[in-house]
Amino acid sequence: MSAHAWQRSSYCAQGEACVNVAEARTGAIALTESSDPTGAILRTTPAAWAALIRALKESHPYR
Repeated sequence: MSAHAWQRSSYCAQGEACVNVAEARTGAIALTESSDPTGAILRTTPAAWAALIRALKESHPYR
């Protein structure tokens, strides 16, 4: 995953408690903690990632 460009959440403050996201070569979505991007990496499908983002936006419509 190190060859991929990690993107940090736009809602991330100055701290290190953030989520980084990248697209894997396989088309999967990879997520990791910004304080240790080479540590544990969670991989999911684009459909599952889209469903999570949609659910979060629906539960917090003003963010």
